[in-house]
Amino acid sequence: MKKTVIATLIAALCLGMAWGVTASAKEEPDLLDAIKEKGELTIAMEGTWAPWTYHDEDDELVGFDVEVGRYIADALGVEAKFVEGEWDGLFAGLDAGRYDLVVNGVDITDERSEKYDFSDPYAYIRTALVVREDNEDITSFEDLKGKTTSNSIGSTYMELAEDYGATVEGVDSLGETMHMVQSGRVDATLNAEVSVLDYLAQQPDAPLKVVAYTEEANQVAIPMRKGGETAALRDAVNDAIAAMRDDGTLAKLSEKYFGADITADPKA
Repeated sequence: MKKTVIATLIAALCLGMAWGVTASAKEEPDLLDAIKEKGELTIAMEGTWAPWTYHDEDDELVGFDVEVGRYIADALGVEAKFVEGEWDGLFAGLDAGRYDLVVNGVDITDERSEKYDFSDPYAYIRTALVVREDNEDITSFEDLKGKTTSNSIGSTYMELAEDYGATVEGVDSLGETMHMVQSGRVDATLNAEVSVLDYLAQQPDAPLKVVAYTEEANQVAIPMRKGGETAALRDAVNDAIAAMRDDGTLAKLSEKYFGADITADPKA
């Protein structure tokens, strides 16, 4: 009799634990569900980095990533809410749950991949090394050792400059970093090839020149918080990126903003 009672209690305990695990799994928050319930996808970006995210003559927020973000929101059936901020603040907001995604030309790096889950890449860019027109001391990335550069704090370009031995002055925008090079406050800057070429096209009299490009192209993707909370959202974002690629939207947007298609994998 005792054995029967004990067996029954054990069975009940196991069943209770199983129900607890199931209930816990069901209660795990799902960010995609929350976004759809709210009807809004909160997207963080700088708003000062043409042609990725910037303000036009009418002060409207525009750019390649703005349109990518809107497409993704449309694919989810919600409105896109754009929040602008400084580079390092974008990730602090993502960590704190204030933003759902950061869509701002973010490169995939090993360090970032340890902290964030990334979407599939949607663009591929090289890094350009820019100096003053009269600078003859820097002709390659190796020449940055012992020099100073200006770059956004925490950016891939800041990390790369430091890897080559440069001391980096933190800035908030591409325009500011270019001005620092022109004024001689720093020796050089590193930035996305397409952004640099766009800047030079808009500022043809700027006393600047590109002296080198990286051989490898960085993969640009969309970071989000790690974990099961974002798994469904990541799948949905990847589906949207695939749809943009398949229907030609990505290539058209790239041609519109960059004058070239940077959305195709150069290794493919």
